[in-house]
Amino acid sequence: MSAASCLLTEDQFLCSICLDVFTDPVAIPCGHNFCKACISEHWDRNVQCQCPNCKEDFDRRPVLRVNTFISEMAAQFRQSAQQEASSSSSEQQVVKPGEVPCDACTGTRLKALKSCLVCLESYCETHLEPHLTRAGLKKHQLIDPVENLEGRMCVKHDKLLELFCKTDQVCVCMLCTVSDHKTHDVVPLKEGYEGKKAELGKTEADIQQMIQKRRLKIQEMNRSVELSKEGADREIADGVQVFTALKESVERSQAELIDTIKEKQRETEEQAEGFIKELEQEISELRKRSSEVEQLSRSEDQLHLLQSFTSLNAAPPTKNWTEVRVRPPSYEGTVVRAVTQLEETLSKQMKKLLEVELKRVQRYEVEVTLDPDTAHPYLILSDDGKQVNCGDVKKNLPGNPERFDDSYSVLAKQSFSSRRFYYEVQVKGVSDWTLGVTRESINRKGKITKTPENGFWTIDLRDDNKYEACADPDIRLSLKSQPQKVGVFVDYEEGLVSFYDVDAAALIYSFTGCCFKEKLYPCFSIPENLVDLFSLSNINIDPLIITPVDHTE
Repeated sequence: MSAASCLLTEDQFLCSICLDVFTDPVAIPCGHNFCKACISEHWDRNVQCQCPNCKEDFDRRPVLRVNTFISEMAAQFRQSAQQEASSSSSEQQVVKPGEVPCDACTGTRLKALKSCLVCLESYCETHLEPHLTRAGLKKHQLIDPVENLEGRMCVKHDKLLELFCKTDQVCVCMLCTVSDHKTHDVVPLKEGYEGKKAELGKTEADIQQMIQKRRLKIQEMNRSVELSKEGADREIADGVQVFTALKESVERSQAELIDTIKEKQRETEEQAEGFIKELEQEISELRKRSSEVEQLSRSEDQLHLLQSFTSLNAAPPTKNWTEVRVRPPSYEGTVVRAVTQLEETLSKQMKKLLEVELKRVQRYEVEVTLDPDTAHPYLILSDDGKQVNCGDVKKNLPGNPERFDDSYSVLAKQSFSSRRFYYEVQVKGVSDWTLGVTRESINRKGKITKTPENGFWTIDLRDDNKYEACADPDIRLSLKSQPQKVGVFVDYEEGLVSFYDVDAAALIYSFTGCCFKEKLYPCFSIPENLVDLFSLSNINIDPLIITPVDHTE
């Protein structure tokens, strides 16, 4: 029997219904063989008793008896096939986690090479063979192995999902197109696949572009950190140098103060020592004379006393010490003078620091020109947008939302919403002015109070030569000299607005801890009382002038 089985082909041991080796094979009257369960299930589903192969009809359902001969032959073939599969399984890959297993393997499951969309099963190399050799199976659609093949079937019609509804963006079967998706835009699965793949390609390109932008942003941030570190190291080095110099200056002033006091004390001590030495010398001479007088007064020799008295009467010269004093030195003002000198030194050092700071902020110079659409009708702007003055005639201008209608103000065309910027304004000859920055959303109609709460960060000069930082209440500023040119510096992220006297290289005032959330505009104002001055007299008041930074020094 073994030799005979070797002469039989694989097809002779396969059930044409399940396409697998016979299990309990039975023969029907027409002579064809099937698995008992397969032919029984086939006849259960069909009204007519018919051979699935030759289509011969039977008047009544035949009695099925297992063909023991074919059953034994099939069992031997199955055993032989299993042995061959077992021997070849070492050459094939055993399925690993995450891989698709072969659905036909029993025992050790091998890695599937293909999945069949008709059989809805996945096969390894051995069990894929019938799909590659048998004519009926070659027509089946094979794809790369995938799991959950049941998900490729329409749950409503139990048909293959081979179409794509673009209207509902779902995969459908043929029967769906004549029911739920009858009027929808339906295309073959391949066309839908290619369309979505193109979209994915575009999405991937967009994602890669976003990744690249973020990489560039990371590089920008890293560069900012490097620049910040360089700036921090530079500031630390400069700060250490400055404070070391200040410390040395203080220590030097302290040493000089101590030396001055000690020198005065030494001179006092030397003077006292000289007087004391001189007094002690006179005391010694006087004691010697006192001894001679005492000795002579004890003499009983009348002649000797009279003869010696004349020479004794000539007393040695002595100093009149009545008005002689050792006066302690006066130390009043010594410390004050030393501190004053130190203050002058510190002031000079501070001026140098401010000069350096001013040079640094001037590097952030920006172009600023006045916006005529925001200017109050009384204001006169130069053609280049760099000067503003007040006229005595109110111009007939459109009352657009951007224009100030009560405050004699004008904004710049340029706005800033990040980083740092700096500009300079000449205020020489202008008796009243207001300078600074303002946020975009400020109220421009009616009377305006310029405070940080209302969106203004400004300083001003009143006609009584009073400088103020505009706040609630105003902050009076004490300046050593009247600024001829004012520098305005803004660090948006830091929330800082600083004003400088450019010529004196002095800090006028700083608004700190500001919270900027919108665009900032440079702001310029000439108080309303200048209009009255123009109408009352023919005086000439100079304009506010936006000037370029002088980098020559």
